[in-house]
Amino acid sequence: MSAAENDGHLMDNPFLQGLGIRLAHWELKECRFILDIDARHLNRQRNLQGGVVATLLDAACGYAGLYSAPSETQQHAATIALTISYIGKVREGRVEAIGKLMGKGRKIYFSSAELRNEDGEVIATAQGSFKRATFAAEA
Repeated sequence: MSAAENDGHLMDNPFLQGLGIRLAHWELKECRFILDIDARHLNRQRNLQGGVVATLLDAACGYAGLYSAPSETQQHAATIALTISYIGKVREGRVEAIGKLMGKGRKIYFSSAELRNEDGEVIATAQGSFKRATFAAEA
């Protein structure tokens, strides 16, 4: 699957793209991912699977602290800790994960995210700690 471009940014993340997660907006200290729910995202009770929720929140928290202009070198980070609170359920439609940078140091940053359904109701929240990482792309 090819990389997707949003807000002038290239999202080169095969895992997120494979799940159908799209980067809808990315700016300094904030980002937004969207997912149109389909059958592959549901658990046995036909609700959005918890691992998909966790992935959306982890991505939103992580990307919130990694913004760089489209012409700049991409930044990377590794999740140190991620705490998720599952609040509600959703079975269909579109969900949106909104991540916000809360604070940062030289190598560590802290962010939070909310996952909302189409009506704006909060489905889950997360708080995370991330360590900036260097990444050398393999040829």
